[in-house]
Amino acid sequence: MIDQALLEILACPKCKGKIHYNDGKNGLICDACQLEYPVRDDIPVMLIDEAKSLAA
Repeated sequence: MIDQALLEILACPKCKGKIHYNDGKNGLICDACQLEYPVRDDIPVMLIDEAKSLAA
């Protein structure tokens, strides 16, 4: 799991907005962009190309 201090300074690379864990704690969600960034081996992959769209 990502340290809370690091989570507080991380931002969405697309809009620079706040992010938060998903329910499974295996991804970080940007509500503004409707994107989910994966977390692999406790390392957030903050690349727009790696993000999954949450838009319906």
